[in-house]
Parts: sequence; structure tokens; C-alpha cells
Amino acid sequence: MSAQESNTVATTEQQQEVAELATQVEDIVLGPDGNPLSKKALKKLEKEREKEQRRLEREAREAAERAAREASEVDCAKENYGKAPINMSQVQSGTKWTEIKDLSAELAGQTVHVQARVQGSRPTGNKMCFLVLREGSATAQGLLVVDNETISKQMVKFANSISSESLVSLVAKVVVPSEPVKSCTVGDVELHVSRLFVISEVSVTLPFSIDSASRSELEREQDPTLNHVLLFTRLNNRVVDLRTTANNAIFKLQAAVSQLFREYLTNEKFTEIHTPKIISAASEGGANVFRVDYFKRNAYLAQSPQLFKQMCIAADFGKVYEIAPVFRAENSQTHRHLTEYVGLDLECAFREHYHEVMNMIGDMFIYIFNNLEKRWAVELATVRKQYPSEPIQVGAKPLKLEFKDAVALLRKHGENIGDFDDFTTKTEKKLGRIVREEYGTDFYMVDKFPLSVRPFYTMPDPENPQYSNSYDFFLRGEEIMSGAQRIHDAGMLKE
Repeated sequence: MSAQESNTVATTEQQQEVAELATQVEDIVLGPDGNPLSKKALKKLEKEREKEQRRLEREAREAAERAAREASEVDCAKENYGKAPINMSQVQSGTKWTEIKDLSAELAGQTVHVQARVQGSRPTGNKMCFLVLREGSATAQGLLVVDNETISKQMVKFANSISSESLVSLVAKVVVPSEPVKSCTVGDVELHVSRLFVISEVSVTLPFSIDSASRSELEREQDPTLNHVLLFTRLNNRVVDLRTTANNAIFKLQAAVSQLFREYLTNEKFTEIHTPKIISAASEGGANVFRVDYFKRNAYLAQSPQLFKQMCIAADFGKVYEIAPVFRAENSQTHRHLTEYVGLDLECAFREHYHEVMNMIGDMFIYIFNNLEKRWAVELATVRKQYPSEPIQVGAKPLKLEFKDAVALLRKHGENIGDFDDFTTKTEKKLGRIVREEYGTDFYMVDKFPLSVRPFYTMPDPENPQYSNSYDFFLRGEEIMSGAQRIHDAGMLKE
């Protein structure tokens, strides 16, 4: 044998020894202390492994048998549920649809067609499933119960499998439950579902649940384990966040304020106008203006429709108003400074006294407050459930205080303020609390501000030129509107 052949044989033998040693090491089972188990411990471990294997085999066998039984069962409801084909506007069936918000005990016993999102599902065994159905700011409870005629176990299982926020179309009977459904905005009825089809399925994991985003601060304080959705997360997923019933209702209330503003002023013979928002010069002067490029020229976003409103009055329009965006380059983080907001502006000529306009505006606010509570009570209740607040306290007519009377009230309650000092945020809030305590109202107007704290074009008070024909409206200590009689004589304005 050559030297090379001898080395090859030795290498092969070493490899076999290493393989045998590796096999022996693999067969060694270590205990929790890191040492090899004894023969007795190994036997016990082997029995446990065999027991676990038998359990898994039994569960697999039972699952297969259960699946076989379910497959063999006749699905009496197979035509009553499933995923609807994609809507390509194939047909118009003429179906009369009922909105969730319109469900009531008056419809008890009737069959309705509804389209809504499934906010959540809750099975009770394999024969019953509850659904929370949401449309806009309204929610109602749906119920499926196996009856082996129109509802099968398979249908209940399908209902429970629908992913949250999927859009469904259903047919249901309106039923008055034995107890009101406290978890839904529609609590006096529930829907007993007989047909259920998914028309738009959510196939991804949502960033948060609508339930988590709908909880109030009080609920989270009472149960700190509840999920809390951060503002950052909400804003980064705004489409989902806007689906909460409170947010939906907030937008409806915003629209309601504009609607009531229009209603009142239209009845007062005002004309709605639409003024330019890209203008050639700053509308109010100062640095708080956004400059934009306008075909290689400078232009500015309107800070106010003031100039255009005054033009309309000078053009004999008499009374005008506008609901439109306002832009202000105010680099501030307070809630009183906004770079963009929707302004409700009006301008009105008067016959003899500026109080004609001031009193009309006061009545307009009363009209808005009262009608919000009456005609949008459901939306207000929805918002207050997540963001608790008290109804606005107002009288038949708005409270009117002169500036000097407001100063006297503040001094009476320990505030050090001069006769002609303007209100600060602190004194405004304090005045709001004082007025609520002494007059029982959240809404009031303050008239005759010092001339020194108002714009140069404000008309002086004819009886005391240190004051002016100007006013502010306040709600719970926050200024919500400002107005004045402007100097309309060019000669006087120059002086």
C-alpha cells in the first residue's frame, strides 16, 4: 500500500468516528440544569411525547370528522349569504334602502334592505352571531340565529368571519329587543338578518379598531388596559379615523352650522357672495400673509373678504354674507391661531343705529344654538358620548354688557384691570365664568370697547369718544365674533 492510500484510509476512519460521535451526542437529552437526563427521566419524557402525539392525532382526526360532517350537512341558506360579485353598475334593481339612522320601533315587523359596515362581530356558540352595523354616525345591532330554514350554521360561521370594516348588503326584519341595545346609537330595535352579502371586503389589517378610536377619556381612565389611539396614528390614518361615529357627527354639525347661518341670513334678505382668494395685495396688511407665485408675479392668499364685502355694501347690495376659507400666516401653536379656517362673514348696512346689526347677529346665534339642539340632537349626543360637554345655556335674547360693565364685574371678582385695558385670554375666560354664575348664560355680547384697542377705522362713541361703536360676541369666555360700525366719511377717516 502506498503512503497516499494509507492516508486516505485513515481519513475515512476518522470521518466515521466523528459521525458516530455526532449521532451519540444528538441522542443525549439534557435536563433543565444542562446535564444529561437519567434513564428513568428519559422514559418519562418518551411517554409524555407519545401522549402528546396521540393528542395531536386525536384532534386532527376529530377536526377531519367535523369537517366531513359539516361538508355532508345540507346548507339550507347557501343562497342567502356570500361574497357579492364586484359592482360594475350592471343593474338597477329599484330596491328601497333604509338607512341605519332611520331605524325605529315604528318599523317593527317590517323587512328592510340595508347597506352598512361591519364594525364588529360576536358569536355565541355556533348557532348565533351578533353584528355591530354602522352607517355614518349611526350604529345598530344585527343578529343571526340558526333556524335550519333561512339561517344555517354555515351562514352564522360566515357572518362571524367577516373582517371588521367590510361593507355588507343585507335583508333583515326589524325587531324590538327585550332590552334596549345600549352599545349602539339605535337602541330601540335590532335587525334579524335573513340575507347577508359582502360587497367590499377589508383584506388588510387595520391600524386600529373603530372601537378603540371611539373611547372617551373617562373610559380609558376607568380601564387603563384599553387600547389608546394616539393623535399621530389617527392623522396618519385619517380615512379610518373619520369613520368613528363622533368624527362623522362632528362634520355633520359643522355642515349644520353653515346651513343654519344661511337659513337665518336668507330669511333676513341677505345675498350670499363668493369673493376672490388669490389677490394682488395683502387684504389686511401685516406680515401674516401667505405669498404665492402667480405666473412669475407675486400674489397673496386672502386674509379676509373684508374689502369685497365693503365694496358690495357701497354698491348698494345692502346685506351680504360669505362662507369661505380664510388664510393667515400665523406661526403659532395656540387654538386661537389658525393658518386656514372656514370663516362665516357678513356685512350689513343699517338705517339709524349699528345696534340694528348687532342685535340681529345676536338673534342669529340664538337661532343657531337652539336649532342645533333641536334638529341635530342625535349628532350632538353622539359627539358628547366620546367628548362630554353640556348643552349651551342661552336665553330668548342674548345678554348685552357694555365694556365698562364687564370691567366692573371683573374687578368685583378680584381682577386688576384698567378702564381702557383690553381683555386678555385670562380675563376673557374669567368673565365667561362670572357671566355663567351671575346671569345663567354661556353666550353674551360686550359693546362699546375702548377706541384705543380697536382698528383706526372704528366709529367713536358719540357720547364718549374714548369708547367706540364696536362689539364682540363671546361663548363660554371665548371670543367667537367681532364687529363694529366703520367710519364711512372719508374726511373723518383722514382726520
